[in-house]
Amino acid sequence: MDKLKAMANFVRIVDNGSLSSAAEATGQSVASVVRSLAALERQLGVRLLNRSTRRMALTDEGTEYLAWSRRMLADFADMEQRLEASDGAVRGLLRITAPMEFGQRYVAPLVNEFLKEHAAIRVELHLSDQIVQLLDERLDLALRIGHLPDSAMVARQIGSTRLVTCASPDYLSTAPAIDTPVALKDHACIAFAGQGRHWYYRNGEKEQAEEITPRLTCNQIRAASLACIQGVGITRLMHYQVANELADGRLVRLLRDHEPEDLPIQLVYPHALQLSPRVRAFVEWACPRLERLMPGPDER
Repeated sequence: MDKLKAMANFVRIVDNGSLSSAAEATGQSVASVVRSLAALERQLGVRLLNRSTRRMALTDEGTEYLAWSRRMLADFADMEQRLEASDGAVRGLLRITAPMEFGQRYVAPLVNEFLKEHAAIRVELHLSDQIVQLLDERLDLALRIGHLPDSAMVARQIGSTRLVTCASPDYLSTAPAIDTPVALKDHACIAFAGQGRHWYYRNGEKEQAEEITPRLTCNQIRAASLACIQGVGITRLMHYQVANELADGRLVRLLRDHEPEDLPIQLVYPHALQLSPRVRAFVEWACPRLERLMPGPDER
C-alpha cells in the first residue's frame, strides 16, 4: 500500500464529502478510492469513517488522523518545494483557487496557456465562490476580489472592479425613470442569490441600503446578466461581469453617481515559506497578463 497516497485519498474524501467526489477530483475510480481507504483502515487497525448510503461521518480516531494527515502532507509539500527550489526548476503541482465567474473568464484561459508553455507543470484549478484558507487546503495561490483582512499573506493587486447597476435599452424604453437608488422600488429587479435583498449605494460619504423585491433571483451570474439583456429588469453585478455588454450597448449603466467604492482584484499567496519556482513563475507570468485583461471600473 502506498501510505502517502492513501493518506491523501483519505483527506480528499473528507474534503469532497463523498467517495465518488474524491474519485472524480483525483482522476481515480470509485473502486480504487474505496480500496485505498479500506487498506488504510486495516493498516491502522481503526475505522476512520462511518459510512452509510446517505451520509458519511468521521470517527473520533478519524478526526485525529485527519489533523495529523494534513500536517504530514503539508510538511511533505514543503520539503518538495525546498528541494525543487534548490535547482530553480519550474515543475510540479500548482494549486490555484478563484471565484467561479472570474475564474472561468480570466484565470482558466491563462492556466491553459501557462500549461502549454511549461510541460513539467501540473495544475489543480478550484473555482468556487466560497473563501477557502490557502494553508489549510494546501493551496498555492488564490484570486480574491475585495478588501482582505490582515493576514500573513502577500497580496498583489492586478486590477479593480465595483458593483454596477444596469438594464437593457429595451427595458428602459418603457420603465419609470431611475435617477436615485430609492427609485428601485418601482422597478423589476434581478437579484444574484449571493447578494441578498439589499443593494448598497453611496450617498455622499455615507452608505445607504435599498431593499429590493426581486422578480427573478439567480444563483449564477450569467443567468442574471442574460435576463437583464433580455429586458426582464434591472440587475447589479461586478463591472467585469458585464463590461462587454456595457461596451457594445446591450446594457446601460445606471446610478453611476451612487456606485460604491472600487474593490481590489488581488492575487494572494503565502509568504511564510520560500516561494517555489513554479509559484513564482506563475505569479510573474500571470500578473501582467491579468492587468492587461482587466476592464477598468470607470469604463462606460
